[in-house]
Amino acid sequence: MKRINYFILKLFGYDIDIINVPLEAKKCVIAFAPHTSMSDFIVGRMALSAMGVKTVFLIKSEVFWWPLGSILKKLGGMPVDRKNARNFHKFAADLIRNSNEIALLIAPEGTRKRNPKWKKGFYFIAKEAEVPIMLGYLDYTVKKGGIGKVFYPDDNIEDDMIEIKKFYYGMKGIHKGKFDLENMPYAHPEWL
Repeated sequence: MKRINYFILKLFGYDIDIINVPLEAKKCVIAFAPHTSMSDFIVGRMALSAMGVKTVFLIKSEVFWWPLGSILKKLGGMPVDRKNARNFHKFAADLIRNSNEIALLIAPEGTRKRNPKWKKGFYFIAKEAEVPIMLGYLDYTVKKGGIGKVFYPDDNIEDDMIEIKKFYYGMKGIHKGKFDLENMPYAHPEWL
């Protein structure tokens, strides 16, 4: 599937960096952005497969109806009951700790709509599991994707979130205007 996904993405004009895949991608949390449509998920999942990264992704439990639920599970989908997700970060951290090879894929935006307040669950999961955060991306402006940075969370979440968002600043999703960092009026001056 690795080569097939790479070929399909190339056919549609995507340049996926399959060479510079960090070794840490074998056991990590992948923050993947922008996430403005279901296409972001499909292309992003194909890109990670082409890079040889074995991913598990979180998706709201409401979409796990038959037959879609079976397909999502085969692709690595893990249903999340958002109403009862209070200790989910501990469950996800245990899942990572107890696996030899796993990359937990999470969209920090938490929605396909424009969201200026990113969810921090991916950060807490990585910290609890003691694994790095890979900053995965898919920029539709230039049709490029890959893993751009390995990020190790520390004890200053606010500064860390600024650093993480800096990496994504200026990228665009498939639906223009839905990615919060696309044309952010409140960007830090040093980002520009």
